[in-house]
Amino acid sequence: MGKINTDKQKIETLLTRGVEEVIVKEDLEKALFSGKQLRVKLGIDPTAPDLHLGHAIQLRKLQQFQKLGHTAVLIIGDFTARIGDPSERSQERKLITEKEVKGNMKKYLKVAGKILDIDALEVVYNSKWFAKEGLKEIIALAGAGSIQQVLHRADFKKRIEQGGDITLLELLYPLFQGYDSVKVKADVEIGGTDQLFNLLMGRRVQRHFKLIEQNILTTTLLVGLDGEKKMSKSLNNYIALDEKPGVMFGKVMSLGDELLKKYFLLCTEMHEREIETALNQGPRDAKLLLARALVSMYHTEPAAKKAHDEFISMFSDKKKPKEIQSIHLPLKSYSLVELLIAVNFAESKSEARRLIEQGGVRINDEKKNEVSEIISLEKEVLIQVGPRRFVRVRSKN
Repeated sequence: MGKINTDKQKIETLLTRGVEEVIVKEDLEKALFSGKQLRVKLGIDPTAPDLHLGHAIQLRKLQQFQKLGHTAVLIIGDFTARIGDPSERSQERKLITEKEVKGNMKKYLKVAGKILDIDALEVVYNSKWFAKEGLKEIIALAGAGSIQQVLHRADFKKRIEQGGDITLLELLYPLFQGYDSVKVKADVEIGGTDQLFNLLMGRRVQRHFKLIEQNILTTTLLVGLDGEKKMSKSLNNYIALDEKPGVMFGKVMSLGDELLKKYFLLCTEMHEREIETALNQGPRDAKLLLARALVSMYHTEPAAKKAHDEFISMFSDKKKPKEIQSIHLPLKSYSLVELLIAVNFAESKSEARRLIEQGGVRINDEKKNEVSEIISLEKEVLIQVGPRRFVRVRSKN
């Protein structure tokens, strides 16, 4: 075991920046200053292939524990992902297949390695116990919770009031997450504020199995690109940690001005005085600084500089980006509406029509206003939507 760092300022930052609540704070502070090596758990269910900036808040908090010398335990919920966490869901989650879970898992560790010291990380897959332990263990686990307790969850109460269903699997999910804490003997568990019920259940399950209860550290939720709801893969309002540098830079530049301070505080290591200085420069310059910092964090400084220069060139000099994705589609021609959907520039016909009617669509630099116009793909065409979305397209045939 390496030496545990008990630096007062670093522990203060660990317990406050981006943190909403610590349970029990006095107990965790005492443990951090004691010099004892703690086992710190973070669980992630691979329900989709991307990790995003919202996940990074918790991953970076885990990294802070790592840097102090504590054992970081990353639980990949390859078993629980097939159920899906019901937290803050207005309806039952659809079950995903084992094949989908395995496909999503492939990227997780590689991307998490952009933040965590993988060599010092303890990685555990919860199928290790859930797929092997029998009914006897499940019955013992079920005795750790009560129906009344689970049904008092705000999201479940709301769903019941609206006439929705709650499956037995969803009722068991918090117990399964709590059982992970038992199996890895967690001293601390990290999670977003939306995870508080599940984190507290971990304490209850540990108590049921005669273990010392873990302390809990909840992190602030990051608002997504829509400026309203938390960053989420299911809402498609996220910035993935492995986005291409130019795409990540452009997405950061699209943030609402009111989100800037939160993003600086939650997504970077910049000191608060530096953040205030950046914000005082005005929203555009602050966004440029934030975008460059994030691309540098998750890629490289040269990649960040290139993304910065290309963005400035595109918007100041009205130039196209140097690298434009090329794709092939199966048909030789599409209506303009269908084409925008086929290249993922619109999710529905109504959204595609709106983009066209607003004058935001160009084909080969020509503005298009007719939603039913047929676009031939026998030769390559350049599609542009808005100021920064480009793609080259032609038919496979």
